[in-house]
Amino acid sequence: MSEEVWLIDPSGPLRGDVEVRGSKNAVSKHMVAAMLGIGPSTLHNAPEVGEVGITAAMLSALGIEVDITQREITLERGPEIRPRVPEAFTGLNRIPILMLGPLLHLAGEAYVPLVGGDPIGRRPVNFHVEALRALGAEIEVRDTGIFAKATRLRGARIELPYPSVGATETILLSAVLAEGKTVIKGAATEPEVVELALFLQRMGARIELSPDRRIVIEGVERLRGASTWLAGDRIEAFSYLVAGLITGGEVRVHGCPQDRLVTAITTLARMGAQFDITDEWLTASAPHGLRAAAVQTDTHPGFMTDWQTPLMVLFTQAEGMSVLHETVFENRLVYVPALQKMGCEIETFDVCLGGPACRYHDTNAKHSAVVRGVSKLRGADVTLPDIRAGFSAVLAAAVAEGTSTLRGVNHIERGYHRVFDQFTSLGLKISRGA
Repeated sequence: MSEEVWLIDPSGPLRGDVEVRGSKNAVSKHMVAAMLGIGPSTLHNAPEVGEVGITAAMLSALGIEVDITQREITLERGPEIRPRVPEAFTGLNRIPILMLGPLLHLAGEAYVPLVGGDPIGRRPVNFHVEALRALGAEIEVRDTGIFAKATRLRGARIELPYPSVGATETILLSAVLAEGKTVIKGAATEPEVVELALFLQRMGARIELSPDRRIVIEGVERLRGASTWLAGDRIEAFSYLVAGLITGGEVRVHGCPQDRLVTAITTLARMGAQFDITDEWLTASAPHGLRAAAVQTDTHPGFMTDWQTPLMVLFTQAEGMSVLHETVFENRLVYVPALQKMGCEIETFDVCLGGPACRYHDTNAKHSAVVRGVSKLRGADVTLPDIRAGFSAVLAAAVAEGTSTLRGVNHIERGYHRVFDQFTSLGLKISRGA
């Protein structure tokens, strides 16, 4: 079967309106949480992304009934839970690891295949495994997957060595039905984590968000189904704002609250972007051009690691030398060769530039980049390694001279809601090929 490619020609300033739906990172975690409730749960404002289909297929294999319409996902536990995620799902995304705790509550045992997701650096499962062991699970990690057993999970004090989003979510999903109290120290506080905690609270969980990255969970006997409206995807919102800026146009983004973009807005404003913000939408333009900046990614409330991929392309169109320091994933810059092929003048380094020394300072990880602008970009034939890199290549193609051919576009469609249609509506000359 031939692989689909996108053909993109530069088409001048991108202008128009884009509505973002619930985030890819939130919707799949909410779908897992729905396993824990008695009765149906409904997720409103769900995005149409590949991640939803993959997660739905996994849940169906476990015995969860999933009904997906255009904007809603309804989930309800069936009469029999099968505690094994089939190996056919090996490496597709990182969701199976989050199913261990819920399956232990529902079946007393669990098996999940090895996790996948984008190749952006080690996202080790050991934080998840150690947390589940602290809650009383017996776990065996094999080459093919993870086996777990527990007659009853019990509350524990868990200190995370790093505020990992996934590990914090694993503990939340496991501790809400555990016996007694669980305290997470060093928890992640990303909006998507808080959103998951609020959904679990609607289901009847007892959760306290305390200062200094502490989350306290008191286990309850049972949870019920609940309904929620997923907040707009902050990665998509930022990416489309950049699409307008990089092409000298203006994209108006609806559906993502300002508070989810506060650091991103200020970063772009320092580069010369001007914002118009209301309760319904926000828009950015740069009538006087863009200037270079130094940006360091960090855990929330810092500059989000997923924002740096479109930002890197924007740096190539800003006047001067920009610096990016990635502190969250050591291999996040895996996409740079594709951009270099398109004429982006980017040099990567294994030292910490543009910020204090981070946890990768004494490793060989290339986690800093210096970008020269304004670079003259050219169309090229590139293969996309992951979701966010895919979007950045579309941005580069939008300002490049000549036609670009993008391969691996399934990555983009796994994470962005109807992204082809959205770009078409903004005026990008984009077509599908084989």
